[in-house]
Amino acid sequence: MIARRSCATIHASAEVSPAASIGAGTRVWHQVQIRERARLGEECIIGKGTYIDFDVQIGNRVKVQNGCFVYHGCTLEDGVFVGPGVIFTNDKFPRAINPDGTLKTDADWVVGPTKVCYGASVGAGAIVLPDVTIGRFAVIGSGSVVSKDVVDYGVAQGGPARLVGFACACGHKLAGALADRAVQCGCGRRYVVNAGQCRPTSEA
Repeated sequence: MIARRSCATIHASAEVSPAASIGAGTRVWHQVQIRERARLGEECIIGKGTYIDFDVQIGNRVKVQNGCFVYHGCTLEDGVFVGPGVIFTNDKFPRAINPDGTLKTDADWVVGPTKVCYGASVGAGAIVLPDVTIGRFAVIGSGSVVSKDVVDYGVAQGGPARLVGFACACGHKLAGALADRAVQCGCGRRYVVNAGQCRPTSEA
């Protein structure tokens, strides 16, 4: 059975906190859990078995595929793609107990924020560590472990993930773009690469 809430579509098996905000046109599928004060924008797709923690911020037209874990402190801007099985972590120094053996509580650690910027894509099975920003239209390779910031349009892969090139806004990798030079994608968009940064020079 499918329920509707504020013009969103929510599967009956999903567990959505009444204190969460779900934008119009968003679809929440089987066995999803969305915690309190999470905010999801309009026209998002949240795939089966995904967990969205409290206070998570998700923009408009974001696609989160099946089996993802999006923990407290994570922000996904508009147009972000998250592949199946991606994990966004939030604790840089994880322990179950304090040095005195007592169980840790929310007061005993500091959340490490994570942000994925406009239009970026995170490939299946990637793990994103705390205190990381993934830039606009960046691409993270499947299975990567992201431990440091990724620049706009950057393509990063591996464990730990390293910059291996740049991608067009259309998603295709820009050939030979690690050298300082002007490059053009097959779609017609043009970019200039300089000092490890990539910026568009046209909107073809």
